[in-house]
Amino acid sequence: MSDYNAQIIKVREKLLARLKTLDKPDSILHAPELKGLFDQLKVTDKSERAVFGKALNDLRKELEEAISDISTTKIEVSPIDITAPWDVNTKSSQKPKVLPSNLGSVHPLMSEIAECVDIFYRMGFTAVQSRELDDDFHMFGSLNFAEGHPARDDYDSFVTDEGLIAPAHTSTMQNRILKKYKASLESGEPIAVVIPDRVFRNEDVDARHEHTFYQLEGIYVSKDVTVGNLVATIQAWLSSYFGKEITTKIQPFYFPFTEPSFEFAASCIFCGGKGCSICSQSGWIELGGCGMIHPNVLKMAGIDSEEYSGFAWGFGIDRLVMLKHNIEDVRHFESGKLEFLRQFS
Repeated sequence: MSDYNAQIIKVREKLLARLKTLDKPDSILHAPELKGLFDQLKVTDKSERAVFGKALNDLRKELEEAISDISTTKIEVSPIDITAPWDVNTKSSQKPKVLPSNLGSVHPLMSEIAECVDIFYRMGFTAVQSRELDDDFHMFGSLNFAEGHPARDDYDSFVTDEGLIAPAHTSTMQNRILKKYKASLESGEPIAVVIPDRVFRNEDVDARHEHTFYQLEGIYVSKDVTVGNLVATIQAWLSSYFGKEITTKIQPFYFPFTEPSFEFAASCIFCGGKGCSICSQSGWIELGGCGMIHPNVLKMAGIDSEEYSGFAWGFGIDRLVMLKHNIEDVRHFESGKLEFLRQFS
């Protein structure tokens, strides 16, 4: 038995010394030396097996305690200022006396969203933020999508295992907005709200399509509202945003939550309306959908559709920014390319 004791002592000293050098201390429990001792235990004479086994278990317990001590030992490290424009290896003589102020800038989409919202503020609208997870009722049910309606499939929505939906349009906020502000209708004030936020769709990504992009939703409800009010409002906003009169058009379309429904498009600035790869040779770039709010949507929010009417729209902000700044590929916005972003700093 003394030979086994000598082996255990030798392996113990070896493993404890090695333990201090390991990045993952618990890996020592799988060392070949330790495994070899347990393999010997299987062929040890029965008269000595119990004593030898206890010695091995004591060794394993000692190793586990040593591992625990190492894992709970606090390591003192010097704090690093992650906001500093230099790293820890920069010499003092190389550090600027004044911190540079041009290391960051507002993302072009964020600055353009702020400008769009500011225009609507001046037009009497209020801005409300959307959300990045919602339920089926607000995404579809409250917007006049019938169960099993094929229009639900058109959105190619991302859905979690719990049944929550990453909103494919900012219209997911319509029911909440109409309910929240319907009291203003009784006091003679219209509901006038814009909702700028991020939306998600399972798109085939190309120069004009992204799976993650931004929309600007607009809702206006009052008495005697017409399609003419809708067109005039959008036209006034676009003209202010682009700083000039631009050619636009609407054409009939279908959305479950508006009736009548339209697509709103602006003349392609890349080709002057002649047709190019950016506008799919059509001469026009679609900005989004719009229309008169469906009576069922108003009723769902508790608003009398016989007394009140309204319009709504949902435009892609990314495409607006592309038009304004002559950007040929929507993928630039999410690329993180500094060469692109520095143009707007």
